[in-house]
Amino acid sequence: MIALYYWPTGNGKKISIMLEECALPYHVIPVNIGKGDQFTPEFVRISPNSKMPAIVDQAVVGGPLAIFESGAILQYLAEKTGRFMPADVRGKYAVLQWLYWQIGGLGPMAGQAHHFLRYAPMKIEYAMERFRKEVARLYKVMNDCLQEREYLAGEYSIADMAAWPWVLRHDWQEQDLNDFPNVKRWFEAVGARPAVAKGAAVGKEWVNFDQQMSDEDKKRLFGFRDQDLARDK
Repeated sequence: MIALYYWPTGNGKKISIMLEECALPYHVIPVNIGKGDQFTPEFVRISPNSKMPAIVDQAVVGGPLAIFESGAILQYLAEKTGRFMPADVRGKYAVLQWLYWQIGGLGPMAGQAHHFLRYAPMKIEYAMERFRKEVARLYKVMNDCLQEREYLAGEYSIADMAAWPWVLRHDWQEQDLNDFPNVKRWFEAVGARPAVAKGAAVGKEWVNFDQQMSDEDKKRLFGFRDQDLARDK
């Protein structure tokens, strides 16, 4: 059994989707990032960076294995099951380069777009435009790649599972998928997979991300000060 420390965000959904795709038994332990659960000593022992998701795999020789960082978890689960990442060198690194592209590019840039376009206490036009444009550039990278193949690395893989939950919030990034027709086709095809739908729905009843966050939640999640929040009144 795998324990999944989780909250229904882009990074969290990567792992619930992979677990559903692999039909691995798991149970979910909520980590409410708005309430500060990620900073508890118990969680920090598993995830030293105080970020979810993390897993603890009980079925490992030598005792339970804890892993944090979504990319490492996806690679571990792919190697554990022999699924969604080819074993041959060319196929494996075709997948890993797109996985790392998401981790180093699409995820952080989309996350910054979410922050400055939705949550920041001050509307900083430079930052808003900077990250809106960078996300659009990354969507174009995907769109060009998907001109020649069905999925990011050719066959469906953990690279697609990593990228899809971030494209799910294209509206938060102020992107129109009609501007990226190959991404739109890919997004719809991945989203139509039953395991993706099931994995993406984990924890959906816990939070309404379309509601305004409370000031206290913003303090815990973003480290805002009272004077920062006052500027947004």
